[in-house]
Amino acid sequence: MNFKKIIAPIIITLLLGIYLITYAVGLVSIIPENWMKLVLGIIPLALFGTSIYVLYERIKEIRSGEEDDLSKY
Repeated sequence: MNFKKIIAPIIITLLLGIYLITYAVGLVSIIPENWMKLVLGIIPLALFGTSIYVLYERIKEIRSGEEDDLSKY
């Protein structure tokens, strides 16, 4: 397995996840209304979920040998 090629996307996803979760917690802690907490807290968490999915897809690409996405076009 190409672990060296997989480690960079994992680190970027972890950093993005830490940022988005911190942002969500910050928003939830300063907003007074509960419905706004729910709405504005879900957005960063949904973005984090999307980044996890993109990481999964990227790892699949690396394992299958398709490391250059531009070669498809």
